Amino acid sequence: MGFEVVRIALTGNEGRRTLQVMADRRDGSLISVDDCADISTALSAIFDVEEPVDGHYDLEVSSAGIDRPLTRPKDFKTYAGFLAKVDTKTLVNGRKRFRGRLEGLTERGEVSLRIDGVEVVLAVDNISAAKLVLTDELLAATTIPAAV
Repeated sequence: MGFEVVRIALTGNEGRRTLQVMADRRDGSLISVDDCADISTALSAIFDVEEPVDGHYDLEVSSAGIDRPLTRPKDFKTYAGFLAKVDTKTLVNGRKRFRGRLEGLTERGEVSLRIDGVEVVLAVDNISAAKLVLTDELLAATTIPAAV
């Protein structure tokens, strides 16, 4: 369909669960509400047969948004130069939360952040959550299609 999965998350409890699917266009352009509806329709048909989750849940399809989560190694390359928040599973230099300018990936495939002029390197498999920080710079760099 021309999309790729950014993140899949199952949230909530047995009474009300949501299967959230975040998607992007393969070409990097923003997806529309109609695109999300098309993805939802296609996934619903597959999930009705395959039943990937036991019990009742609501399917929610969305774009990753401007201040998107960074979930794949390529995301850390693509969004190099922007401000990011990164949480780690274990302590790195005495802390688990980092906020700095994303520099991309090192030659060894680790995430590089610039924090107060100092490079901090984080192993991808030690990252529990990462996302872009919504800034004027990020907004200016994001192309939002005009309404028709």
